[in-house]
Amino acid sequence: MPDRIFAEPRLAAIYDAIDGERSDLDHYEAILDEIGAGTVLDIGCGTGELACRLARRGITTIGVDPAEASLDVARRKPGADLVTWLLGDVSALPPLAADAVVMTGNVAQVFVSDEQWSAALSASCAALRSGGRLVFESRDPSFRAWEEWTRERSFSLTDTVAGLVEHWVELTDVSLPLVSFRHSFRFIDGGELLTSDSTLRFRERDELMAVLGAHGFEIEDVRDAPDRPSREFVFICRATQP
Repeated sequence: MPDRIFAEPRLAAIYDAIDGERSDLDHYEAILDEIGAGTVLDIGCGTGELACRLARRGITTIGVDPAEASLDVARRKPGADLVTWLLGDVSALPPLAADAVVMTGNVAQVFVSDEQWSAALSASCAALRSGGRLVFESRDPSFRAWEEWTRERSFSLTDTVAGLVEHWVELTDVSLPLVSFRHSFRFIDGGELLTSDSTLRFRERDELMAVLGAHGFEIEDVRDAPDRPSREFVFICRATQP
């Protein structure tokens, strides 16, 4: 089941405002331009920010996500009518021959078990044409980003479609490679407090490289993330299946 932050309609509706500027998506657009991608599958597309951006540029785009509330937000954005939206997980993908599969943000890390990650990589490989690319990011565990996930460091007040909302993040458990945390949202109008619990898996670079090779991918490049320098790995991998 998707986390409440994506599946609860009241939280999905304010997600884009809370998430703020998505400069990280500029990097993905640049990579997709670099490889000449004309058809892109966006796994874990969420509220559809990247999918709509690509579609408005004339790129054939398919967005898949298990959270209906997030897709409802996505379908109202400019360019949404040009995107094929799929509700579900990667196991339910139709036959595709995409030039690229992308997993932005924390998507690659929500597959916390080896079985889930293996299924996601197998589905990605199957969705690509031979020579197509998988592009995703994963946080570098050595940076220990979770040490910054405290109420004191994350507290903010944001104006949203639901009015002013206080929001913050707090750690609930660190049992590496798994890190769990809670998002809290207090709606000023009415004072209601909603929370959403999440867990991410932090994989080492060598671990990622090994499992990618085992699933039919040749690693072309591992880059830095311009929006979070020295904190993430950005993998560009070529599907080598015949």
